[in-house]
Amino acid sequence: MAATLSQGLLLTVPLAPLAGALIAGLAGRWVGRRGAHFFTILGVAIAFVCSLLVLRDVAAGARFNETIYQWAVLGNLVMEVGFLVDGLTAMMMVVVTFVSLMVHVYTIGYMDGDPGYQRFFAYISLFTFSMLMLVMSNNFLQLFFGWEAVGLVSYLLIGFWWKKPTAIHANMKAFIVNRVGDFGFILGIGLVAAYAGTLNYGEAFAKAPELARLTLPGTDWALLTVACICLFVGAMGKSAQFPLHVWLPDSMEGPTPISALIHAATMVTAGIFMVARMSPLFELSDTALNVVLVVGAITALFMGFLGIIQNDIKRVVAYSTLSQLGYMTVALGASAYGVAVFHLMTHAFFKALLFLAAGSVIIGMHHDQDIRNMGGLRKHMRITWFTSLLGSLALIGTPLFAGFYSKDSIILAVEASNLPGTPFAIFAVVAGVFVTAFYSFRMYFLVFHGPERFHHKPFPPEDDHGHGDHGEHTPHESPWVVTAPLILLAVPSVLVGYWTIGPMLFGDFLKDAIAIDTARHPAMAALAEGWHGPAAMALHGLQTLPFWLALAGVVTAWWFYIRQPSVPALLDEKLRPLRVVLENKYYMDWFNEQVLARLARVLGTGLWKGGDQGLIDGVVVNGSARAVGLFAGFMRHWQTGRLYQYAMVMLLGVFGLLTWQLWPYLSGLLR
Repeated sequence: MAATLSQGLLLTVPLAPLAGALIAGLAGRWVGRRGAHFFTILGVAIAFVCSLLVLRDVAAGARFNETIYQWAVLGNLVMEVGFLVDGLTAMMMVVVTFVSLMVHVYTIGYMDGDPGYQRFFAYISLFTFSMLMLVMSNNFLQLFFGWEAVGLVSYLLIGFWWKKPTAIHANMKAFIVNRVGDFGFILGIGLVAAYAGTLNYGEAFAKAPELARLTLPGTDWALLTVACICLFVGAMGKSAQFPLHVWLPDSMEGPTPISALIHAATMVTAGIFMVARMSPLFELSDTALNVVLVVGAITALFMGFLGIIQNDIKRVVAYSTLSQLGYMTVALGASAYGVAVFHLMTHAFFKALLFLAAGSVIIGMHHDQDIRNMGGLRKHMRITWFTSLLGSLALIGTPLFAGFYSKDSIILAVEASNLPGTPFAIFAVVAGVFVTAFYSFRMYFLVFHGPERFHHKPFPPEDDHGHGDHGEHTPHESPWVVTAPLILLAVPSVLVGYWTIGPMLFGDFLKDAIAIDTARHPAMAALAEGWHGPAAMALHGLQTLPFWLALAGVVTAWWFYIRQPSVPALLDEKLRPLRVVLENKYYMDWFNEQVLARLARVLGTGLWKGGDQGLIDGVVVNGSARAVGLFAGFMRHWQTGRLYQYAMVMLLGVFGLLTWQLWPYLSGLLR
């Protein structure tokens, strides 16, 4: 096996989806609907096959870290396009392209009849290109390009149905919140580039010990701590961590396929990938790691609580995504970077499955998304029901399922952490197991079991996109282009954890991609000591507290929503103040809109009136013009055109100069 990878093969991976996006976007009118989905699916399929070949070679020891194109040189700072392909990159390439391929196929059925059909395929294929450029980059400049490109395409996709005011509000909200995170992100990149003198990952990581000894000028803050926290602020925006999480639930206003592609499996995991890639920097700052740990713990627990009271099927899955992203972030804070990206991988499969299954339910329910109007769909949508069950079991961490291996590894890693925030993080991830199981199976039971509640419910009227009431009030199974991706995603949702936990966490697959100081951060070493194989881990998992908490969550959901459906109503009445807090999402939106937005408006008005109009326009621009006018008005009285006046001025000037020059001599004579 070659020690390096083919540059041509690597270039094909991002360029094939880009070509499909250009054809669908620029030539969509001529190639038509079939041509749009054919060329984009072909491009992503080629990228997926090439990614599999790359993964095979990487598993055999091949690596790639070279410049593809040098864009500019500014002094010692080189700006370039380059690829770094190791175990971490190869895994991300396969996950991105496989989930994207499933979403592309699924979109044929879900977006059938939509007037923006070709445009949608162009967008999702362009997103795939952007995400691949992000994960394959070997320098901060290309990382930032991919980072901003996925944000831009996400903005276009969330607001895809641009006639819906809620969709426009959601995409603007996502754009603004991500700009807050990106401001911190670019500051972090700037600090690394300024003090390391390079944008290349390898060169910057080699200088990390030197950076760790520096302080931020004018302060006693460690430079590397500030840089890492700034980088993590970027991850907080992109990966929807508290308090920059508020955009993700509202992004469900976009079509369901993008919920699976962007907001479950790929874009929102970009922050997790970035922090894992930056592990040589984060390992040198316990303060930054502790911030990561605590923020992730808050997100994992408190976003899960919000999932309990949601009635929109997509929003339940959205809050589940927030909670699971919190789990990944907790693992990063515990220096279990491999565990974080392992959960990233398993979560990508089962969460994409759950989102696409939710979309299948929405199709079957004629685009009604309220789970209170469903029930008993198991006998009408058997494929969707069974794949949803598998995805839910994986999500709650059922032994032998993919989610079990990654989620239990996170809990074990956090228990072995020695950071100040560890006790709270342990409580959050353990309590989150029960919460996750409860809201996941609340949705499952309300949708697929119990009485059929859709017979007397009005279906949504047909909208501008051809969705809504079609006259038939009986749910139905979705077409094969929708159910086939569900089946294909269900397979890794069940099996991928068992297959890959050994090489990913305890082998050499991620060894050269992630740096860990095991003496200071012993989480991974503690995991390795207790590792006895995937079968033994699953068997032991049946005896652990997380398993019994998950089982308790499922049983509680069954009792509340199948056996005794009057209990939730009673609890709702007794715990009304708590429900109000949850319905208002901890008043984060209210705070952002009523406090921060008004403060920004006042500040903006002050800067506009006082700074722009008063100082810049009034003093600098108009003031300088008035000063010139006054001076000119004064001087024009001396410009009469009369020669005798000019001669008099000249004589007075000569007299004044002579007096000034002769004054010392004259004053001496007078004394």
